Amino acid sequence: PRTAMDHQPKFFENLSGTGKAIGVLTSGGDAQGMNAAVRAVVRMGIYVKAKVYFVYEGYQGMVDGGDNIVEVSWESVSSILQVGGTVIGSARCKCFRMREGRLQAAYNLVQRGITNLCVIGGDGSLTGANLFREEWSGLLEELAQKGKFIDEEAVKKYAYLNIVGMVGSIDNDFCGTDMTIGTDSALHRIIEVVDAIMTTAQSHQRTFVLEVMGRHCGYLALVSALACGADWVFIPEYPPEEGWEDSMCVKLSENRARKKRLNIIIVAEGAIDCHNKPITSEKVKDLVVQRLGFDTRVTILGHVQRGGTPSAFDRILASRMGVEAVLALLEATPATPACVVSLSGNQAVRLPLMECVQMTQEVQKAMDEGRFVEAVRLRGRSFENNLNTYKLLSHKKPDAELPKTNFNVAVLNVGAPAAGMNAAVRAAVRVGITEGHKMFAVIDGFEGFARGKIKEISWGDVGGWTGQGGSILGTKRTLPAKYLEKIADQMRTNCINALMVIGGFEAYLGLLELSAAREKYDEFCVPMVMVPATVSNNVPGSDFSIGADTALNTITDTCDRIKQSASGTKRRVFIIETMGGYCGYLANMGALAAGADAAYIFEEQFDIRELQANVEHLTEKMKTSIQRGLVLRNENCNENYTTDFIYQLYSEEGKGVFDCRKNVLGHMQQGGAPSPFDRNFGTKISAKAMQWISKKLKETYRKGKVFANTDDSVCLLGMRRRNLVFQPVAELKTETDFVHRIPKEQWWLKLRPLMKILAKYKTSYDVSDSGQLEHVAMHSPKEAETGAI
Repeated sequence: PRTAMDHQPKFFENLSGTGKAIGVLTSGGDAQGMNAAVRAVVRMGIYVKAKVYFVYEGYQGMVDGGDNIVEVSWESVSSILQVGGTVIGSARCKCFRMREGRLQAAYNLVQRGITNLCVIGGDGSLTGANLFREEWSGLLEELAQKGKFIDEEAVKKYAYLNIVGMVGSIDNDFCGTDMTIGTDSALHRIIEVVDAIMTTAQSHQRTFVLEVMGRHCGYLALVSALACGADWVFIPEYPPEEGWEDSMCVKLSENRARKKRLNIIIVAEGAIDCHNKPITSEKVKDLVVQRLGFDTRVTILGHVQRGGTPSAFDRILASRMGVEAVLALLEATPATPACVVSLSGNQAVRLPLMECVQMTQEVQKAMDEGRFVEAVRLRGRSFENNLNTYKLLSHKKPDAELPKTNFNVAVLNVGAPAAGMNAAVRAAVRVGITEGHKMFAVIDGFEGFARGKIKEISWGDVGGWTGQGGSILGTKRTLPAKYLEKIADQMRTNCINALMVIGGFEAYLGLLELSAAREKYDEFCVPMVMVPATVSNNVPGSDFSIGADTALNTITDTCDRIKQSASGTKRRVFIIETMGGYCGYLANMGALAAGADAAYIFEEQFDIRELQANVEHLTEKMKTSIQRGLVLRNENCNENYTTDFIYQLYSEEGKGVFDCRKNVLGHMQQGGAPSPFDRNFGTKISAKAMQWISKKLKETYRKGKVFANTDDSVCLLGMRRRNLVFQPVAELKTETDFVHRIPKEQWWLKLRPLMKILAKYKTSYDVSDSGQLEHVAMHSPKEAETGAI
């Protein structure tokens, strides 16, 4: 990250929206999280003193005008964060495709002085917006010539139309962004159904064929197959090879022979074979029944995937995009091309809209022409990575075809349980076996290791693990220092040549202790890698940890319910305590996702004056139509301002204005089935870590033994901004606050002002990272192997 020395911070206070009018509309298919984006645009717009207008019913409303274009206030968007779909409506509009329709739309906007448009929709909607922008000055001149509509002064005053797009589409079919708004929520719906189906299929030894959305894009099918360990997946970008019918039936019957009681096959609705002929769910079902005689059922998920409440990921993504969109509109000049705000890794970026649209259309063209390898590459590195990982984990090669390395690799979980750990273990075991290693599972962390609780684990042993919460291997917080002698003995006895540790801060400390003990014990001179897994997200060297997304969803769901409980009573403030140790990630991001009024965290010290300001802020809020408050508190944010203290203070100071309730969420944040993000992230990061181990084993194998004693042979694999990076744990020491068990610098603190702005607090927001318009990068096949997740 850039330090304060590298750049002079650029603050958005210098960007004023005074005199500007912004119109916001949603178009095309709806997607969960669109409302979060609308809310962020409205509140950020009003915050910078711009006028903000809703355009109801998409482009149709823009053409019809009248009551369809309405100025909105701060309160207009309260309580919409947790609502699925779009509250301002979306409609397909034929009129807007005609110049006459666009002429009418231009007139309706100019009447209200709107020259900034924020469009949330798919590639069709955004292409329409770009055309509108290009024609804008011509449309105004035409209106002026007709005389009775607008005068020459208005033509000059409103000469330019600025457009910023955000992609709302559950298919994730837009090139240039890793995730579109709505995709994560759609995956939640699919995985909920798959998890439910798995239990019934298990009982009856059934095969289930699930059809998911994705007419032109297989992202939902591919990621849900990866997240539930499906036996087979059909997607439009990667048709099965000739003779797939035989291969699939062989695979299904092999799985049954291995005592697997169920089969899951996932079909994207646009799936095709290599001759561009459709592959339907019914066709797959008939094939299985005729060839194998298995009891087979088809489930078509349909519009269920579009419904429900948005996930925490989608709410945060949409809120970030909405704020970024307003900044882009404020900074836009007549020379700025229409841009789209998108996500790259963990960074919000701006890309030229038409470059993205052209690249998206290239994918379809490649598929139509049968250039499927090219289509996968054009989809982007994230898609390509998903596909490669799925292929690696779903099909076990016959033993005769597997390489034999004679290396033994042990996998263990350390620290508190985190949802997604089991998906990571499964990926590690299967990739290890594919690479030719013998895989060993250690039960109960370092303590179990010292006691000899270690056993060989096979491909089939980890079947069905992806959807399981907690840690099947068992996990303990115990550090290895007091067991070094015994662990070294076990490493020697079982000839362990490499270690993979999946866990939280204790896993990090454990690796530091093992690497420090290398001088005394040769047994620890082997490659070791750590994959971060903790709900607290407090491991240095990684922006995300496995388990944090699941915990965040639990917090968000609970906050939604708690807010709903106040709808009858009114004038109530809830104080909610979250986990995280000293790390405020869950409290801060939970507050952003749930639309909280404040979040108290250890990283940002606060005093009694701030508590008083928060009470006054809530007192003011109770005078408006939004008569409830939500305050999140990290469990260790302050030793004296405890949850009880804050509850009592608010109760006393709010007497006669509002009453208070408190909730401690506790261990429910560590439980539950892992979210699609955690399953996917755990699977991919763990597969990559195991490939690194294989590479290191080859590099350090000398004279019949493995000997690795350099710093770069003990690494942590973490997500940094846009890439996955291996970092020696020794080098991460300088980045760590060991007393409070948190990294010294944390990326999410930059999002803290976002939460305050959206809760109507005056604050300073450093936007130095915003503002650069980038270009859509074509990645090389090599790049897919390196950093991308």
